[in-house]
Amino acid sequence: MTTTTTSSTQRLSIEGNGPVDVSVTHRGQGHPFMILHGGAGPQSVGQFADLLAASEDACVIIPTHPGFGGTPRPEALTTVRQLAALYVALLDELDLTDVTVVGNSIGGWITAEIALLGSARISRIVLVDATGIYVPDHPIADIYSLTLDQVFQLSYHNPEPFLIDPSTLPPAAQAIAAGNRAALAVYGGTSSYDPSLLERLAALDVATLVVWGESDQIVDPDYGRAFANAIPDAQFQLLGGTGHVPQVETPEQLLGAIWGFAAPPAA
Repeated sequence: MTTTTTSSTQRLSIEGNGPVDVSVTHRGQGHPFMILHGGAGPQSVGQFADLLAASEDACVIIPTHPGFGGTPRPEALTTVRQLAALYVALLDELDLTDVTVVGNSIGGWITAEIALLGSARISRIVLVDATGIYVPDHPIADIYSLTLDQVFQLSYHNPEPFLIDPSTLPPAAQAIAAGNRAALAVYGGTSSYDPSLLERLAALDVATLVVWGESDQIVDPDYGRAFANAIPDAQFQLLGGTGHVPQVETPEQLLGAIWGFAAPPAA
């Protein structure tokens, strides 16, 4: 089964900001999923979205965080909480309900903040190797002090198939990668966490699955367990043979975890 990908630009407004244009791709039909990418940009979740939409009864939307993927970022849009408000406005604009929000890395942090806003449009969230909290003795890797090869070594169970030489990329692709890195530093800061988030998670009132790669060295599995323990009734699932981006390294395994959690009940 194949799916058609369509793209749109949604003009959204949130309190304290003027209009913000958000690029969105749409795939498939069925139960709605919104997938939020991490620092690698929207291409890091695109193939997984194709798999989800082609394999299951799923409608999948992927917004590109402004500033990523070569898109502009309004100067006033600087925080994860603003992005969360923006994506609640997106669900309102698209009039989607019973949405499962899935976020990887900083996309998981955004997902948690979305859930804390209490939108009735969201029924479940899935945090995939998320950042955003502070856990003593389990620091988030400082990717800004590392080479790309070092980041890949920490991100994958088996990094060899995914290693790239950034100098061989076309200039346009290098510019997009630099823009992604700059936008990530703005939204997440150099610390990649909000010191208030861990305590605020106690108020989260939505079904939550926390999924973690056992070989993740960007944010280790005990960091993931701390995330799950902070959320009332959250489930924690460890994925074997995968690292920080299971949607890239072991997509079928992540698909099974997410669909098993989020699939609508049989008629």
